[in-house]
Amino acid sequence: MSFNEQFDQHGTWRREFALRLKLLAEWMKDHDVLDAAVEERLRRLESQVRSDKVMVAFVAEFSRGKSELINAIFFAGYGRRIMPASAGRTTMCPTELGYDADVPPCLRLLPIETRLQTQALMEWRAVPEKWTRVDLDVNDPSQLALALEKVAEVRHVTKDEARALGFWNDENINDNPLVGSDGLVEVPKWRHALINIAHPLLRQGLVILDTPGLNAIGAEPELTVSLIPQAHAVVFILAADTGVTKSDLAIWREHLVTADDESISRLVVLNKIDTLWDALNSPEQVQAQIDRQRATSAEILGLPESQVIPVSAQKGLVAKVTRDRDLLQASRLPMLELALAEGVMGQRQMILRSAVAGGIAELRVEAGRAIHIRRRDLAEQMDELRGLRGKNASVIKHMRSRIEQEQAEFDTSGAKIHAVRSVHLKLLREVFNLLSTPTLKGELAELTHALKQPGIKLGVKKAYGQAFSRLREGLQKSQVISGEIHSMLVGSFKQLNAEFGFSLQAPKEPELVRFGHDLDLIERSHLQYLGVGNILKLSQPDFSERLVRALSTRLRVVFESALGEVELWNKSAASQLDAQLRERRRNFGRRLEAIERIQSAASGLDERIAEIDVQEVALNELDNKLTELTSHLAGAPLVPQQRPDAPVAVHGSLMGEPA
Repeated sequence: MSFNEQFDQHGTWRREFALRLKLLAEWMKDHDVLDAAVEERLRRLESQVRSDKVMVAFVAEFSRGKSELINAIFFAGYGRRIMPASAGRTTMCPTELGYDADVPPCLRLLPIETRLQTQALMEWRAVPEKWTRVDLDVNDPSQLALALEKVAEVRHVTKDEARALGFWNDENINDNPLVGSDGLVEVPKWRHALINIAHPLLRQGLVILDTPGLNAIGAEPELTVSLIPQAHAVVFILAADTGVTKSDLAIWREHLVTADDESISRLVVLNKIDTLWDALNSPEQVQAQIDRQRATSAEILGLPESQVIPVSAQKGLVAKVTRDRDLLQASRLPMLELALAEGVMGQRQMILRSAVAGGIAELRVEAGRAIHIRRRDLAEQMDELRGLRGKNASVIKHMRSRIEQEQAEFDTSGAKIHAVRSVHLKLLREVFNLLSTPTLKGELAELTHALKQPGIKLGVKKAYGQAFSRLREGLQKSQVISGEIHSMLVGSFKQLNAEFGFSLQAPKEPELVRFGHDLDLIERSHLQYLGVGNILKLSQPDFSERLVRALSTRLRVVFESALGEVELWNKSAASQLDAQLRERRRNFGRRLEAIERIQSAASGLDERIAEIDVQEVALNELDNKLTELTSHLAGAPLVPQQRPDAPVAVHGSLMGEPA
């Protein structure tokens, strides 16, 4: 199964799963087992599955055939090239291809002049009026391809302008662009491009990141420290005729390889193997050349040879368009698609299944508590009613008085419950403060100051290390306070259970330490970036400012996620208390109603006992149905099962046709 086919089926599963979650929520609401915490967990699960994105970043020095490879894998169904892939340099700015249903089909371009300001790319995304928009006709491949050629547009500026934009460095002239006869320098016209089209794979959550060469990657910090590290897979393209060049190796070492990196997320494509096809050499000799280049490239990059895949993107595209199966096999494009399917999609599905299973297990526990409360209350009522058999009217009247007294005592217990909540919220506010954006900004203040200092910043690594140490300490302190809150909740719930017959159970405390792993990844991506080759760039104040803003943007996402875990934990504890208070008040009403019926009719006692029997049966059925529905969700295959008589899907394997 190719990457396109597997991704297609993954998208179908995600939509079906989200629909099942929605139906489960409606069923739970109809049966009154949907409290605030359960509803929030359902919402998060549905959002996680429905909006799950898979980003594949294509990285290469220019003229390696990167855009042609994207055309061959994803857009061959249009019958022509969609991404510009002519001779020479075509992708001048980082380009993201994705789909947002709230935005019409369009190409949005951020002017290169925005580099003169310090805002991070993430901030510019929130200012649509600053982008140049070109509407796209997805049903007209020619118009689509013509519009997308704008990502290759350039400007000619003076050296001073190029220096201000980050494309000219007086200390490292070898990496500078050529100066024309008019004394001007060629730079990209656009800083970033966003393409929004309803391609079948993009609709299902695929995001393609097409990056330009070394010079542009190094000039845009957010690419290096945010977008590329967050990609689920990076496809690094080399040319088969040249192998690993000096600039290729610079990109690989400075921007793509970090310590403890999951090598499965890195694929190297040895593109343009058709340049080695030679009528004067036998097929065996051609194959020997390809094998040598593959082995040498793997050794230089420190990868197993199986992760270096020889391909001819151009022949693969031609083969798909002309439906030439022999040429497609010769291009070896299916090998790359298979590697993407097994590596990227296999890994992504495994992570998503694990997250979904954990979420459903928590959902089942929380929803089961409401059923447990009702079952316990029914059992108490049944014991109470059976104890009245054969008793006279005065005993029944005394029972009514006792229930009313219990109700009055319970109504006056609000102060104790309020006290528990008050202490809980006071401690929580401390955690919220530790994980807040102002606190994050404060912890980065020293680093920001160090980066803004003029000249070469030899101590910048130390400043980074200290900043991340403080951030880890904040997470660890939050975890300690969460542990204290959890211990307090356990004790308070135990006391309330003993005093009022509740069955409160403190929810599992959030595992904030796991967000430390995200900090490690971010720190490594920065430290890798702060190598000797980038010291001169760091000496530029505007570049350093963009770097720290990119860092702040990414760290804010981590801390907001941690804060969300704490909020969900708080909601789970509060919802339990609310649910048991609500059920207890209902229970008092049902007990008093039963006593009134028993007093007014001799047969009332037996009728009420029979009703409770029926309610217990219904409650057991409700519990069994909840178990069945959640188990079905947890056990649902990630790839929908195909009927034996169903036609075999060919989408993407040969034709890659858009729907």
